[in-house]
Amino acid sequence: MNGATLQTGPMLAVVLVALVAIGALAMGLGRLGPGWAVVTAAGRAVAQLAVVSLLITAVLRSGWWTGLFVLLMFTIAAVTSARRIGVPVRRLPWIAVALASGLVPVLALVLGLGVVPVQPIAVVPIAGIVIGGAMTATSQAARRALDELSSRHGEYEAALALGFLRRAAALEICRPSAGQALIPALDQTRTVGLVTLPGAYVGVLLGGASPVQAGVTQVLVLLGLLAAESVAVLVTVQLVAAGSIERG
Repeated sequence: MNGATLQTGPMLAVVLVALVAIGALAMGLGRLGPGWAVVTAAGRAVAQLAVVSLLITAVLRSGWWTGLFVLLMFTIAAVTSARRIGVPVRRLPWIAVALASGLVPVLALVLGLGVVPVQPIAVVPIAGIVIGGAMTATSQAARRALDELSSRHGEYEAALALGFLRRAAALEICRPSAGQALIPALDQTRTVGLVTLPGAYVGVLLGGASPVQAGVTQVLVLLGLLAAESVAVLVTVQLVAAGSIERG
């Protein structure tokens, strides 16, 4: 089977500009936020992917460079998550702990058991996908947990008055809300193939693999993401309850 390739040229540029314009107009007309945020995000995506595309060839030639590249992705994910949560820099190591708790077991399983070959061309995309999922889940879980503790502080104090320890009282308040951070991953896994054909499936198909191979790859990615995000959310909630992750 020959792989299909994306057609590049002037029409691709027109389509990309049109897509950005649609997003920006929807944001502006619906008063959902500043329309320029879509333009800025699109510009950053183009610039960042251009740089990565230039670097990735050199990175994939060396195991050491691959490891450093994955570490760079992990570091950027931790910093991004910390900013989204709104925690000070001194709390960054705890954000990294939450991310690593989801990432390490998944990579250890899929690489250690040989399901994914320990080669740069395979390690970089798998690590990137799992890091991205763990980052989003950590950010959402921490934000929800901290917001809940802030808005329901009276209930937290009442639990303490009833004899709860601080960590136990915090968990009673923030755990249900933080668990909602897993809803996107659960929904994506439940509806794959029926509602969406995610990126890994489409990418493998475009690369020339059979639909069965693409399906197996996508299942591995989805279940890996679900495992990584579940562990990351679990650890994040525990760290919030313990006061290790807090704002200000």
